[in-house]
Amino acid sequence: MENIKWLWSIMDKKYHKWHIIALCISAVTSLMLLINPTLQKQLVDDVIIAQNPDPLLGILFTMLAVRVFREALRYLMIILLEKGSQNVIFNLRVRLFTRLQHQDTRFFDRHRTGDLMTRMSADTDWCRHFLSFIDYSAIDSVVMFLSTSIYLFWINWKLALLLVCVTPMLMLITKVYSKGSRKLFMAMRERQSEMNAAAQENIAANRVIKAFAREEHEKEAFDKRSAAFRDAHLAINKRWLTFFPLIEILANAMTLITVFFGGYLMIQGEMTAGDLTVFTSLSWALSVPMRQLGNLLNDWQRFITCSNKVMELEMSRADIVDAPDAVDHERVQGGIEFRNVSFNHDSTTVLRDVSFKVEPGKTLAIMGPTGSGKTTIIQLLARCYEVKNGEILVDGCPIKRWKLQQLRDGIGTATQDVFLFSDTVEGNIAFGDQELTEEQVRDFARRAAAGDFIEKLSDGYDTIVGERGVGLSGGQKQRIALARALAVQPGILIMDDTTSAVDMETEQYIQQQLRELPYDCTRIIIAQRISSVKDADEILILKDGAISERGTHQELLQNRGYYWETFCLQNGIDADKGPSDKEVK
Repeated sequence: MENIKWLWSIMDKKYHKWHIIALCISAVTSLMLLINPTLQKQLVDDVIIAQNPDPLLGILFTMLAVRVFREALRYLMIILLEKGSQNVIFNLRVRLFTRLQHQDTRFFDRHRTGDLMTRMSADTDWCRHFLSFIDYSAIDSVVMFLSTSIYLFWINWKLALLLVCVTPMLMLITKVYSKGSRKLFMAMRERQSEMNAAAQENIAANRVIKAFAREEHEKEAFDKRSAAFRDAHLAINKRWLTFFPLIEILANAMTLITVFFGGYLMIQGEMTAGDLTVFTSLSWALSVPMRQLGNLLNDWQRFITCSNKVMELEMSRADIVDAPDAVDHERVQGGIEFRNVSFNHDSTTVLRDVSFKVEPGKTLAIMGPTGSGKTTIIQLLARCYEVKNGEILVDGCPIKRWKLQQLRDGIGTATQDVFLFSDTVEGNIAFGDQELTEEQVRDFARRAAAGDFIEKLSDGYDTIVGERGVGLSGGQKQRIALARALAVQPGILIMDDTTSAVDMETEQYIQQQLRELPYDCTRIIIAQRISSVKDADEILILKDGAISERGTHQELLQNRGYYWETFCLQNGIDADKGPSDKEVK
């Protein structure tokens, strides 16, 4: 019932009454099934047996009118149910998408994309299926069985009692079937999620797969997941088919009981021919609910399994949210301070006691071996993850007291791993600020050294960029991403290996443009090239999550540490002999 209450709360209130009306129509139309058998009884007893044709046309016309009116009501019922169920699935998908947009980075670390897509599509559709089919089918079956049983008892209680006695056996079968079916449905749902996740990963990584000629290997791996999903589906069907023959036998037994025992009562004079016609006509009204019961249980178990997954996502809450005492800030000015910051990712230590300070408008460069925690610093600055030990301040205010929207609006990030949307080049550059003019877009593209190659594209700035920037080189994608970061005019500009795929001449041009930006901002540069960081006001060297060196370009060269070794390596200098003064400059 909790799942139904939750689903009901998602539906707009104006649709509540229409859904209730639809369920009432379902009950009324089930009761109307008793009308025509009653008219058939009159037709047999008062027309055929009595050899009296006078009521014939009236009875036939009434039967036709009842049939047409019932179908019209059913048509109206379906429309009302669809309106309500479509409203629910619309609201549900909007709420789920909104929830995903505000989730923490750690949430996406834990959940596979394929599983989230399954929840957003197949699982939500089963929630709609409950409101458009399962609930009214259950009402149909219950009302049909109860009303038919009462009516048949009223006509002849002996035959009706004999027919209804089959029900306890059916209930026993149903209980045994339901006992283990839910685990099977949960297993099937997990296999489906794994299959979808594998498909999504392969589509996203198709270039890598082709580059390594792993098509057959990936096909075999997907076949295994697909086979696991198939086997889980077959296990459910096998369990249902084990009980289905018993249900069919009980349902068909009602017809045999009606014919043999009803015929006997008619011979004994306890029933008329019309009474037997009613039993013959309505025996299906007792057996159909029995036949449908198994299918309804299957649908119910699948609805419960899928809705639990959707509820888990819809009710999840981000850990990183605005603090109750968060204050408003007009703009990020660019002051940054890390105070003894330590951070663990699960059980792995990523940062250890990191402290540094950057004044507004200054440039900080960060270097270090792979895995030393460079990218983690910028993720913590934007509160993608929460600091457990230590404190981070922006403009003298702890970031926990910044409103997330205002903090992240003031940070422009361009990373080495670029994601571009399936949109125009102009749309990608203006992603962070939809109010940019065409001239501003072109200006920021020029500053990112992207203007020349964009002009040469088939449609210039109106060229549609393929998903993830298909059709562009790595350097071109990086420059568009840099233009996108510049376009939001941030107080803090973060460049995480942004120029790793561009040539030295282009890099120098970009650095010159960054010094001439039309707005003030603090720059954080994460790079491995000495040429990218040597002009920074301060350079930090990270090693094993801690700051091992810090200083300016000249100061770090004198330290003869990691920075010195990197400088010598990139400039073809023998570290043992040391560079000349000219080489150092």
